[in-house]
Amino acid sequence: MSGPFDFHPEPELIGFRDPERARGALEAFGRDVWDACLDYLYDEAMRRPVSATSYPDMRRGFFGVSNEPAPAPVGPATSTEVLREFRERVAPFVFNSQHPGSFSYFTPPPLPVSIGGEVLGQWIQQGVDVWAAGPVPALVEEEVTSWLRALVGYGQGSWGVLASGGVMANIMALTLARDVHLAAMRGLEGPPRGSSLEGVRVYASDQAHFSIARALDVLGFPQETLRVVPSDERFRLHGAPVRAAVEEDMARGLTPLAIAAVSGSTNTGSVDLVGELGDVAEHHGMWLHVDAAYGGAARFSRRDAGRVPDLERADSVTIDPHKWFFQSYDIGGLVVRRREDLLRTFHREPEYYRYPKPEDAPLNWYQYTIEGTRRFRALKLWLSWKHLGTEGFGRLVELTNDLASHLVDRCRELGSFDVVPEEPELSVVCFRHLPPGLPPDLTDLYQDRLQRALEVDGTGWVSTTRLRGNTYLRAGIVNYLSTPEDVDAVLDALLRLSPHVLRELVIEP
Repeated sequence: MSGPFDFHPEPELIGFRDPERARGALEAFGRDVWDACLDYLYDEAMRRPVSATSYPDMRRGFFGVSNEPAPAPVGPATSTEVLREFRERVAPFVFNSQHPGSFSYFTPPPLPVSIGGEVLGQWIQQGVDVWAAGPVPALVEEEVTSWLRALVGYGQGSWGVLASGGVMANIMALTLARDVHLAAMRGLEGPPRGSSLEGVRVYASDQAHFSIARALDVLGFPQETLRVVPSDERFRLHGAPVRAAVEEDMARGLTPLAIAAVSGSTNTGSVDLVGELGDVAEHHGMWLHVDAAYGGAARFSRRDAGRVPDLERADSVTIDPHKWFFQSYDIGGLVVRRREDLLRTFHREPEYYRYPKPEDAPLNWYQYTIEGTRRFRALKLWLSWKHLGTEGFGRLVELTNDLASHLVDRCRELGSFDVVPEEPELSVVCFRHLPPGLPPDLTDLYQDRLQRALEVDGTGWVSTTRLRGNTYLRAGIVNYLSTPEDVDAVLDALLRLSPHVLRELVIEP
């Protein structure tokens, strides 16, 4: 007898209600998928950090002669055929965070338990927005965000919510500053809109994440709202220059609304002086937001927690577990000192979310976030935290900080490397290779070419960045699989590749 799924060569992978027919097929499919994962891990990820293929060549290789996406497939294919395509067309060309020489932007190798949590979360398919669509997951998120609040240093009355990442969390934080704090400052009955957003200032350093400016744009503030205050020689923002900027703007009749500090900048790992900035914000009645998307994880470590002090002074803090918590993508978070700030800003009641008795209204996460339907992000972090404990996370953070210190020490020993700042705050190291005889006007181009040579070589991977008008190599070390020997191998590779790069620049080494 034919069934509704017999159009497909593997009908039991679509209509899987009957365990007698489908369970064996699902088990075999699961083994095939897990085998593909482990083949990727050991055949590709541990071989090199990233493919040496250039973007134009990779694009042509993936799309074919047309160099454009193919039409959607019309007929079905077997899972074996689909997994074969993954092995051949995808696995060899991805960024491999697990490679021990991979010192990326902030893509850590995910903990296996985090990956397991992601698999479980996808199977149970919870929409963590309204209680009925994800009841127990709502409580898991409440528990795991309470752990995040404690990590930051918040107490009773605080709250937290998970998001896709730091960009979304920063946007939500500045939405609170606008709709709660600015409304109160200007005595408005409703949230500020239109002309009520004019004459406002938000202060951040030149190391602030791009999402701060993006958030102000999205929220309707005029372009001049963001005032960038220069950081010091270690790329940190101090209280005194912000205080001076605030007082100057107040004298001009402007409204200082918020300070957006950073604890662990993406560019350099720098940590603003949050205590000083908190004093300025408190004195002038301003909102203090801290972007600790990366650096907040240092609080796991008793030894290194002091590197990111005073987070508890902030009204809101961004923290990103898919960075230094070693979680699979995606999971970010926003924690706030006052739960009601989130409710006042995002609480809306769709007509189809009804509770006849107010006392029966459960925890609905859509009331606390800009997002509606959200994935069950909390499960993988909940499982990982239980698996490692705070102490275990702290050990991994310390390990990567120690690798960064080792990189700095080796650069000093070798003598031909320049590190800025000389003592990195966390596990980001910005450095340049300056071989003898390198003309100053070719220094930046040389760093770019050296980075590409390392990429092609496959020993390791670092990015490049711009600091004070100069190009630097940048190692963001969040790879807990790496060792000091892997750091040494990357530096040795740079030195080995240098003569060839210099020859390409028509310079005799």
